[in-house]
Amino acid sequence: MNAQSSPEDALPALTRPTLSKRFRLQWEPAQNAHVLLYPEGMVQLNPSAAQILLRCDGTREMNALIADLERAFDTAGIGPEVRAFVSHAQERGWLE
Repeated sequence: MNAQSSPEDALPALTRPTLSKRFRLQWEPAQNAHVLLYPEGMVQLNPSAAQILLRCDGTREMNALIADLERAFDTAGIGPEVRAFVSHAQERGWLE
């Protein structure tokens, strides 16, 4: 992304993010949180990150994923934050 790019530019509405095959998303009772497991370790997720990644199953386009989150949490206008997180997750290799 260049200095004038936004998360919306980086993630077209038709993008269908999916969890990378190198990672497994699961609830970890010992951590009392969702985690991403991978051969070298584990990433503990905050509740917002977990809810986004749980919906990154390759079946939802970005706009549908955002709409689903907004319905589930009775909120609006979270698109930029969701897109920024998904972009970050892609950069980290968590999503394809």
